[in-house]
Amino acid sequence: MPREVRERQMMDAAVATFGRRGYRAASMDEIAELAGVSKPLVYLYLNSKEDLFTACIRREAGALLAAVRAGVVEPGLAPDEQLWAGLTAFFAHTAEHPDAWSVLHRQARTHGESFAAEVGSMREELIALVTGLLRDAGRASPASPDLADLGDRDVVGVAQALVGAAEALAGWANETPDVSAKEAASTLMNFAWTGLGRLLDGERWPAGNSAAMRR
Repeated sequence: MPREVRERQMMDAAVATFGRRGYRAASMDEIAELAGVSKPLVYLYLNSKEDLFTACIRREAGALLAAVRAGVVEPGLAPDEQLWAGLTAFFAHTAEHPDAWSVLHRQARTHGESFAAEVGSMREELIALVTGLLRDAGRASPASPDLADLGDRDVVGVAQALVGAAEALAGWANETPDVSAKEAASTLMNFAWTGLGRLLDGERWPAGNSAAMRR
């Protein structure tokens, strides 16, 4: 069997084991058994448990990013339709690969700084992608050309909030029976885009006049 095929089998087994059992509870014996190979072969191909987990994070982060990017590249889509397509792709991928999402969203973030940093890199790329879509939305809005009213910090802040909400919603959707990718995407679009549309049209929450803000 070609090395790349054998290695992919081991990685698939590792993602399934880490995703279901957790990083600390997962053993190389379990991974080897699920992959149908000997434990020494796993070590030979993928070194240590830490190296194997890092490789799983990188592979699954790359696959998720590729799925989201593929969702927003269709030419001629309006910014909100691009965001919808990207969110639908995000939720579809996380639903179809629940073990991979568990590795990225739960395991990697709680088992060491180096693992969290790997996921952080993926998250920054997602935020950059959403930031670009928001700037496109601003350019398309006559009341707020080029998002001049918002400013870069606000645009990035909104993108951070959208990505964080998508991550939390994906976790909920994967644990709730019969929630489709389109339903999850629609939930976030209804929550975020409707309010964002008012913001892009120049409407602001009157924070300075709020009694709560003056306390």
